[in-house]
Amino acid sequence: MKDLFDYCEFGDLKLNSRIVRTGLWESEREKTGNLTPEIYNRYENIAASGVGLIITELYSLYPRDVFSKYSNTTNYARFVREARDLTDLVHVYDVPIFAQLGMVQYSKKTEQNIAIDDVSIEDIRKIQTDMIMAAQKFDYGGFDGIQIGLGNYYFLSRFINPNFNSRKDRYGGSTLNRLKIVLEIIKVIKETTNLHINCRLNAFDGTTNGMTLTETIEVAKILEKYGADSLQITRPRSPQFFTRENKEKNPLIEASEQIIKNVNIPVILGGGATTQNQINEILNTTDIDYISMQRPFVADPSFLVDWQLEGNGETKCKTCNNCYWKKTSTCFINRSAKWDVKSEIPKKS
Repeated sequence: MKDLFDYCEFGDLKLNSRIVRTGLWESEREKTGNLTPEIYNRYENIAASGVGLIITELYSLYPRDVFSKYSNTTNYARFVREARDLTDLVHVYDVPIFAQLGMVQYSKKTEQNIAIDDVSIEDIRKIQTDMIMAAQKFDYGGFDGIQIGLGNYYFLSRFINPNFNSRKDRYGGSTLNRLKIVLEIIKVIKETTNLHINCRLNAFDGTTNGMTLTETIEVAKILEKYGADSLQITRPRSPQFFTRENKEKNPLIEASEQIIKNVNIPVILGGGATTQNQINEILNTTDIDYISMQRPFVADPSFLVDWQLEGNGETKCKTCNNCYWKKTSTCFINRSAKWDVKSEIPKKS
């Protein structure tokens, strides 16, 4: 039987458990972009808790993007030095860490939120260059991998989506053509860094002419063929879907299983699980081997320690979604709590 605390492999990486921590907002950074002691402490507590893989809070590609004031950036002088301090700290606990990179809109000068069909070839080359340069900084900073944001309603998720992309050039039309902007980025990152490349991908989007699961499976197969090392499956507005009041079966489970059947790279189920028993049931009744969690780590960065010690754990997160709506990396319900668990890590036999 599989257990969430199994030692396991994730491509070429070794994980201490099957739990992937996915980040979202970074509200504790300094205005200059520099990492604060609170950020280092939070990441150390997460790494010490028994997590398998850490995916950082969002690094925004552009300083004037929609979410840039709620996220970190690579564009400050001490980024590589501070990134190396952070990754070294996480690696003390034998936990790999990926940097999550995304952009929501593409803007230039006075033109804001340029439509996919109006993005020029020059613009595409700039976006690709900027993403590749960010990836190289992540590599210099000691990250094990990069997560490219192809999910939710981020820019690249719309670029590959036929509902938004009706271009007539080589970056429009077929699934392969719509993916070329990403595939060319992956190719250069592979050639110039040692990073594991993870792609965060919508299972479907529900728009009239948008991505269906069938096309997402085709996208996943192409991404694998052209060098992606793993996938994380999400949906456009997942925090709005995953609430305690919503008793509907998580549709991402079936979608992830279908994708897993069609690729030979690791696939992470993105969100929706809140208890230890629920996660183990998913692991043992499906082909899913990895499950990501975001808000539970906001509520308590060290909750996995209690789960290992006591069993039958349940997250402290109440799915109030305040951390999502207010775009903060701290919990409004448990904000007065303090965690420091480095001396309480249970030993595995």
